[in-house]
Amino acid sequence: MKRLALLVCMGWLAGCDTPKPADPAVTELPVFEVLSAAATTYQSYPASLDGVIEVELRPQVSGTLDRVYVDEGEWVKAGSPLFKINEAPYRERLNNVLAALRAAEAARDNAQLEVDKLGPLVANRIVADIQLKTAESSREAAAARIEQAKAEVAAARIDLGYTLIHAPVSGYIGRLPRKRGNLVGPGDAAPMTTLSDVHEIHAYFSMGEDEFARFKARYPGATLAEKISHLPAAELVLPDDSFYEAKGKVELVNGEFDRNTAAITLRASFPNANGYLRAGNTGRVRLSEAHSDQLVVPQSATLELQDKVFVFRVGDSNKVSKQPINITEAAGTNYLVSGGLRAGDKIVYRGFEHLREGDIIQPKTIAQPVATLLHP
Repeated sequence: MKRLALLVCMGWLAGCDTPKPADPAVTELPVFEVLSAAATTYQSYPASLDGVIEVELRPQVSGTLDRVYVDEGEWVKAGSPLFKINEAPYRERLNNVLAALRAAEAARDNAQLEVDKLGPLVANRIVADIQLKTAESSREAAAARIEQAKAEVAAARIDLGYTLIHAPVSGYIGRLPRKRGNLVGPGDAAPMTTLSDVHEIHAYFSMGEDEFARFKARYPGATLAEKISHLPAAELVLPDDSFYEAKGKVELVNGEFDRNTAAITLRASFPNANGYLRAGNTGRVRLSEAHSDQLVVPQSATLELQDKVFVFRVGDSNKVSKQPINITEAAGTNYLVSGGLRAGDKIVYRGFEHLREGDIIQPKTIAQPVATLLHP
């Protein structure tokens, strides 16, 4: 009995010596005040590039390709000779129709002589009037043959001219699938080459119906052309994600939406005096939009759960609450906020991964961290 009492006493003393658990330390986290600021948002659209003029060069006459005066990728001036088709058959044809023309002219002269001879005889009633009318008819037929021969001469000259193919515009030569000695003709499936005038490049891109409607509502102007005139300069992002050196201008909108894609095509034009861009290139057209007095929150200060975006707002007594926010759009590494926050609210910047609703923190106030992140 005494031994049991001693054990109870020792247990009580031991309990008195055990320290009580200390309160968990309050976590210190960076906090900033949400302020309104100017921001620029960007929207990129896949684009295909074409020159101002894209010409497929096809032969107008058939024959053997005798000469190729240019090489692939070469820049040529309008009017420069490009190809020469064997002209011998066409020159021979021209000689034949010229001979036919001279024969027709001789026949007309003979018919005129006959008319001149029969005229006085008919007047003196020596020969019948029908003979004069027959001679005059022969003269008219000879004159018609002359006109026909002249038309054949003109056609032969045109065909002979087609044997030398010139550049219709200045530009760059494409591939040359036909080599010297090949037979070419108007019925060939593939062109002899293409010629691209790329002193200016057109970048074609598309907008969906919803986005196009927002675009029209965003910019002032009674007509679509007036709205387009308010668009900022367009940028061209190349396939390696670099930016083309010159900025362009959106100039044209297609007349209707594509029934299959529900998208409308726009065109941005970029100067290309040095020929850096070529037809067939691809890229992305990037358009910017300036915003003023917008609540801006870094994306790194947000948490996304079930298609909703949250921030941890710091309230009274430094208690945090998970606050859903409405995002207008992204501006670089930031969000433009249209609801859920007000200017002056304080939110946790980093280290909130393990915070729970109602936790108390030790705020460490920092400057608004979005000032240098607005323009990517």
